[in-house]
Parts: sequence; structure tokens; C-alpha cells
Amino acid sequence: MTTAPVRLPEHLIHPFAPAGRANPHPAYRWLRANDPVHFDAGSRLWLITGHGDCATVLRDPRFSAAQGQRERAREDALPPSMLTTDPPDHHRLRAPGALLLGPAAVRSVADAIARDTDELLERLGQLPADARPDAVADLGRPLSTAVFGRLFDLPSSEFTRFETLARAASVNLDPMAPPARAALGRTAAGALTRYLDAHTTLLTLRGSDSPLAALAADDRLSRPEMLGILNLAVVGGWQPLAELVGNALHALLPDRAAVRRLADGDDELARTAVDELLRLEAPIPFTARVTTAPVELAGGFLPAGARVLAVVTAANRDPAVFDRPDELRIDRTPNPHLSFGGGPHFCLAAQLVRQAGALLLARLVRRFPELRGPQDAPDWDLCLVPRRLRALPLHLTAAPGVLTATPGEPGAASDELIAAPLPAGCPASGERR
Repeated sequence: MTTAPVRLPEHLIHPFAPAGRANPHPAYRWLRANDPVHFDAGSRLWLITGHGDCATVLRDPRFSAAQGQRERAREDALPPSMLTTDPPDHHRLRAPGALLLGPAAVRSVADAIARDTDELLERLGQLPADARPDAVADLGRPLSTAVFGRLFDLPSSEFTRFETLARAASVNLDPMAPPARAALGRTAAGALTRYLDAHTTLLTLRGSDSPLAALAADDRLSRPEMLGILNLAVVGGWQPLAELVGNALHALLPDRAAVRRLADGDDELARTAVDELLRLEAPIPFTARVTTAPVELAGGFLPAGARVLAVVTAANRDPAVFDRPDELRIDRTPNPHLSFGGGPHFCLAAQLVRQAGALLLARLVRRFPELRGPQDAPDWDLCLVPRRLRALPLHLTAAPGVLTATPGEPGAASDELIAAPLPAGCPASGERR
């Protein structure tokens, strides 16, 4: 006898519906408590929301990342990379990928990124007193561009061109982008690949010692494979790193005690804070897999061939794992969040993200101790991937009459939401940055 699919209560908006994307947490909270292995009839996807089950999806070899990508709603071909492969091919590509994004690569550019961060904040400090710089456009994107500029040994004169290409190609993160926008994204990804191909050739001729040059010189990769890794690094990394800044400040700034602790704390606290801020609002909110065999999870059964989304943004607020899961605790330790994925596909750039984010956020609140965000409700973009704010205008100094918000669930709207239909199709996203 077939059991009827479980449906969300009518007062909750489906998290993939346009009206539900601004605050999907109430729906995920209900699913996690009532149907943690949930078959979504509208999208024909299984939504996994518990932390333990999501960790299994990310680590168990019966869940194929390669097939997960082939099941995307969009049909454009993806270049060969860690994103589109399972072990052993994944391991073969990932090892050289560490030359670009691994710990040694991060150490080689760390001092330069620190200088770039200080220059960025210096420019911010020169703005008029009544200026309202945007956390996304004026902090996140310049930081991300500077980080990739160092990894790729780009001259500063090329930053604008690179950012334009990276931003256009990042449309490919959202598998539910409208057809015309998706087509522009594919064209931009091709232009980005050609740009990186030509730039890599120049670095080789010049004898660069950059992480990109080290990757290009690795004879374990064919040229298309090397370019696939570069394309993945930019499309899967540039925009999520940029959006991390806005998402993090949205969660952090209302909690003035946390701001003061971060400003007074050491580097370790800053990195711990970045993990906590990523836990609360991960730019990449879920990851896709397909089961290659039947799997029994703690929350339910999955048949072979099931199209699965590990909803890490729900797993990251699982009360079975995180005490007071909807609250910001910048010193939360341990913090087994899944924002960087897990298992073979664990984010290769995790250390880079932690370091760059910690540098910027800690130095920002030290330089501008009265930094405030807007008092209005957050303006979340309606795209599913990445989860991001359209804008977050900042007050660099305290404005008269500004009230300090009470800490609570960052960005949470009322749970009393009206029902909305689920749009046809659903995204499936994979490898972290």
C-alpha cells in the first residue's frame, strides 16, 4: 500500500516558492520535525533536513554527486571538474585542485589578502559621513575579486573585467534562472573559460609562481580538466564568498554584544564566528545527489534512483545537534555545520573562506565600532542559489535614535505565512566552491 505524500501545513509557504525564499526556515523546521526524509511531489525531489541524514547523504558513496548534477533542471553541459564526478575520478581531479585552493595556496597569498582588506576598509573610511555603502557591492564583491585576483595573479587593471565575467557566469549557480538569463549565464561561462585560458597561458610564459600557475603546470590534468576546475572555482566560489559578507553582517550587526566580542577577540574567535555565521545563512543552501542503491536513513527510506537534496541550511539548525540553533553564538564550539559540505566533496576552499571572511569582518568592526545595518526587513533575493541579500546598506557611524535590535533568529520573518504553489522544477546544486 502506497502512503500519500506528506504535505506542508497550509500556513507555511513552500521554501522553493518565490514567496517562501525570503525565509525558508519555518518550512524547513516543520519538515525536520515531521517528515525529515520528505518526498516533494511538486519537484519530484527528496528533501533531507536532519543533520545526521544530511551528513550521510554527503558522505555515503551510495549517493552520487555526478548523477545529481546530471539531474539538474537545466540541461546545459558542465565542464569536467570535482563537481561532476564521483570517486575515483573525483579524487584524481581534487588532488591537483588543492594547488589552487588548498592550505599551501592560502598561505602563499594570505599577507597580500590582508593588505587588500586593509586597503578596502581604508577606501570605506574615506567616504562622506552620510554615505551608505552596501555590504554586498562595496565589501563582498571587492573582497572576493581581490582574493581571486591573488590566487590567479591578476593585475589590478584586470579586476573589473574579471569581476564582470565572474558575476555574469555566476548565474549558473541558480538552476531555476529564467531561460533567457540562463542562456546569458552559459555564454558568460564560455567567455570566462576563454579568458582564464588566455590568462593561464600568459602566466606560464611569464614564469608566475601563483597558485593558478602551479595548477596549470600539473601534468595530472588535461587542459579541459584544468579549465573545468578553474571554472568551478570561480562560478562556485566568487559569488558565494561575496555573498557571505552581506549574509554575515545581516546576522551579526543586530547583536551588539557579538560585535564587541568580535572586535575585541583574536583571530581564532574571528574564524569561529565565520563558521557560526555560515551556519545560520549558508550561501549554498543545499546540495544534490542521486541514490545508486536503496538507502535506509534515520528519518526514512530512499529508493534507488531517488533525486535527493541534502538541505544543509535546515541541517545547520537541527536542535538535536545545535543548542539554541536559531541564535547567533560567535564562540560556538564545536560547530559541525554542513555549509562546506562533507565527505569527498568537502569544500576545497574552506580554509580560504574562513580566513578571508575572518580578516574582513574582524577588521571591519574594529575600524567602524558603531557599524549598523538597516532597520528595515532584509531584502532577500528570490534566487535559490546562492542565498543572498539584494543589498544591505550600512551606517558606518551610529545614527541618532538608532535602536539596538534584540538578538534572535537572524532574518526571521513571521511563521504565519500564507500558502503558495510550488513552481515546476527544482534546483540541484553540488560541489562547494
